[in-house]
Amino acid sequence: MHATPWHSDSSSGTSPGSSPGAEETRQTQPAAIQGETPANEEQIRPGDLSEFVGQATVVDNLRVYLEAARKRGEPLDHTLFSGMPGLGKTTLSSLIASQMGVNFRATSGPVLEKAKDLVGLLTELEEGDVLFIDEVHRISRVVEEYLYTAMEDFQIDILIDSGPNARSMRIHLPRFTLVAATTREGNLTAPFRARFGIHEKLEPYAVEDLVCILERSARILDVELDAEGARVLAGRCRGTPRIANRYLRRVRDFVDVEGQDRIDAKRAAAALDRLGVDPHGLDSVDRKILEVVARSEGTPVGVKTIAVTVGEEERTIEDVHEPFLIRAGFLEKTTRGRVLGPAAEKLWGNGAVTRQQGSLDIEQSDVEEST
Repeated sequence: MHATPWHSDSSSGTSPGSSPGAEETRQTQPAAIQGETPANEEQIRPGDLSEFVGQATVVDNLRVYLEAARKRGEPLDHTLFSGMPGLGKTTLSSLIASQMGVNFRATSGPVLEKAKDLVGLLTELEEGDVLFIDEVHRISRVVEEYLYTAMEDFQIDILIDSGPNARSMRIHLPRFTLVAATTREGNLTAPFRARFGIHEKLEPYAVEDLVCILERSARILDVELDAEGARVLAGRCRGTPRIANRYLRRVRDFVDVEGQDRIDAKRAAAALDRLGVDPHGLDSVDRKILEVVARSEGTPVGVKTIAVTVGEEERTIEDVHEPFLIRAGFLEKTTRGRVLGPAAEKLWGNGAVTRQQGSLDIEQSDVEEST
C-alpha cells in the first residue's frame, strides 16, 4: 500500500510545535481540563442511580450490591472502578454514598504521598462512610501498605517518634467503604487489587446513550438541542460523556454569540470543525500521529519517534491519544511499533480518502461507513 500523509487542519488550535502540556486545553482529551469547574460538573451529574445513563451492566450490578448491603445493615464492600477518564467513575462513586445514605469524602492518589496524609483522612470517617480515591494507581507504596490493614481489619498501626523512643500505636477505624478509580488497573499491585471485593470496568458509551446524556444536559443547561444535533456531538466525542458535555458547552458558546437559539446538526458540525474535531472524532494531534505512521508505508513506528515528530510527550501519546485511536481501529500496536489499523485501511480502500496537494484528506460524507 502506498501511504502518504494525512491532511492536518491548522485551525484546530494545536500547532506542530505545541508544548508537552498542550493537552491541558485540548477539547478531545477525556481528562478534566482547566475551565471545567466543579460547579459546572455538578450541574449535569446525575443525582440518583436511576438517572445514570449507560454502563447498564455495571449499574445493574451495583443496584444488587447496594440492596444486599442495605438489607444486611453493612457497608458496601470495597469497590474498584477502572476505565478511561470521563466515563463516570467519580459519579458512580458519589452515587454509592448517596444510595447508602452516608458521607462521601474524596481525594486522589497523587495527594497521598505520606502515611500521615492517609491517617488524617481515615480518622475523620464515620461508620459506613465512602472514601473515594481517584487515580489510585498513583498512591505511594508506603500509603498502599497502610491501606492493606485499613481495608481488611479496619485498623492502622502508626509509628510515633523515632530511634530509641519509637513506639507503635494502633488506631481502630469505623467500618468504611473504599471506592477507588483508576485508568491503569495494570499498575496496581496484585495484593492491593485483591482487597477490593467489587471490580467493575467501565466501557466507552454507545452513541444512543450519549444522545440521551446530551439531551438531559441540554435541558439542565437550558440549551435547545435537536436530535440530529445531539447525534453529531455524540458521534465525535470518542464514546466519552465528559467530552460530549464539553462539546455541548462549547457549541452553545458559538450558537449564543451568533445570535441563534437552537443547536442543530449543521451548527454542531460547524462549531466542532472550528474546534478542530473532524467527523471521526480526531483532532489535529491525532491526525499528525496517523500521518507519521502513514509515512512509514507499513513499517512499524516507535512511540518515541511519534512523540518527537508531533512534539508531544510519550506519556501524552500513550494516555491521551492512543487509547481512542486503537479502540477505533485507526492504529495498532505491535512488538516493533505502531502501524495503521483496519479503520485507516478501510478509508484508504473505499475512496473515503482522496489525494489533495500531496496529502490525504478524509471526506466527511463517509463518516457513517468508516465508523
